[in-house]
Amino acid sequence: MARPAVGADLRRCAECGGYEYGGAPDCTACRELVDGIVEGEWSVFLRRWNLRGEDESEPGDRGDQEVALAQMVVAEPDRHDWRVVDAALDRLVCSACGDRLSRGPVGCSDCDLAHGFRYAAIETDRTGVPPGNEHAVRVNVSVVRRPQISSDDEVLARRLLLPALLVGLLPTTETAQRVSALLKRSAPAQKTAILEQAVEEMLLRRRTGSRPAV
Repeated sequence: MARPAVGADLRRCAECGGYEYGGAPDCTACRELVDGIVEGEWSVFLRRWNLRGEDESEPGDRGDQEVALAQMVVAEPDRHDWRVVDAALDRLVCSACGDRLSRGPVGCSDCDLAHGFRYAAIETDRTGVPPGNEHAVRVNVSVVRRPQISSDDEVLARRLLLPALLVGLLPTTETAQRVSALLKRSAPAQKTAILEQAVEEMLLRRRTGSRPAV
């Protein structure tokens, strides 16, 4: 499934009950949707290189070629869309920890280095979104897919805001600061409700065209 279109309605996940994508990484269905954001673009990229679809080469040959292509992408991240870079990293093995490159445990220097280089990739805002929406999407996706390096509060915020970002919304600086302040002084049990309310307010503003309250 491709990511939602700009302006699309948010849909509830049948597995976790929250908005789709927002239950990752714990919800299997949402996690697969988030991974699909990356994998879908990689499939398009492979077709451009004639490595997906009708191909006379053996499956093993295609696999080797795909790894070689991933190595090329990772060596020049500034020439590729961020989703292609993230997918390429998934296909390489970290020589230090043995996990997928950039997604290893906290303290793996090779994964940390690769994780930093991924942010050189290209981010292109879609038509009709506020400037910076694509950057917000890719940061939130990155945190959700490598949650072990972030605090519980950051993972919670990133995952719950992701569905709204995917349909083209972006909180204002004032809104982000207000929500951040509320989270810092709230009990853990209240934080999910605060973030869910922030998302609902963003959706309401889109429907009514009203300006945000600060």
